[in-house]
Amino acid sequence: MPPTASVDGLDHFTITTADLKRCRSFYTEVLGLTEGDRPPLGFPGHWLYAGDRAILHLVGDEGARRRSGREADEQGFDHIALACRGMVEMADRLKARGISFETRDVPGRPRKQIFFLDPDGVKVELQFDARIESGG
Repeated sequence: MPPTASVDGLDHFTITTADLKRCRSFYTEVLGLTEGDRPPLGFPGHWLYAGDRAILHLVGDEGARRRSGREADEQGFDHIALACRGMVEMADRLKARGISFETRDVPGRPRKQIFFLDPDGVKVELQFDARIESGG
């Protein structure tokens, strides 16, 4: 039986910033992204959309950057997020390789997430649609 877990594409990227207003203005006024709906995540930020998809998450809280135990680099890059399927199988793959990870539910959204660090310390977020995942 072929594996059911897969990466289907890039979900979003996240930038941390000390000046949310300035950063939001840059991406909306210069690049034309639009601000859209964002779940109540408990820290300041904005989700910027290209069409109907939130592709850029801006985070303005230093504590949010450190929740995974890693500081964002000096340019403000925080993590990559990949749209995936097969959460249970992905978690099993990580466990089998001794990779520690954290799972989260997105408040108010049918989304589940897995966070871990790659071998170079880059934070990776795997995004799953909770409506089609089982046993997550």
